Amino acid sequence: MAAPVNYSTKISAAQTVAEMQALLAQHGARRISVDYDASGVPSSLDFLLATPHGQRGFSLPASVDRMETLLQKEDAAGRLKAGSRAERTSRAQAERVAWRVMKTWLEAQLALVAAGMIDVDQALLAFLQVDAAGRTLYEVYREREAAALELTRGDSD
Repeated sequence: MAAPVNYSTKISAAQTVAEMQALLAQHGARRISVDYDASGVPSSLDFLLATPHGQRGFSLPASVDRMETLLQKEDAAGRLKAGSRAERTSRAQAERVAWRVMKTWLEAQLALVAAGMIDVDQALLAFLQVDAAGRTLYEVYREREAAALELTRGDSD
């Protein structure tokens, strides 16, 4: 396995989120907002985009805990080289990397949309907000995964 993409970034989470906001605005986003955790670090980026079915809300979270675990695992395996061990595997670095990875992913998805290869709702489907609480389609799916999979099995009979 190769080192995680963007693992050596020095760009702050706040700067990356600002870049993502600009990117979304260029692609027609409305009402962009940022949620922050208790320590003042961005935790999710919420926005409205026009889809073939009208304006829809999306929520992009950064899984900092998972990124921190990955950086520690990859560092222990000797795949991370930049900076000191403490810097490479710190919570602050995990925040920077998690947001940078989300930006890279978002850029790729919006490039596919701009090229007409996919629709925006197709690109961002898992992050589509589906209820008044702002839960995403993926969150609801995970909550009801067994029932959702049972429905798909029933369709093939």
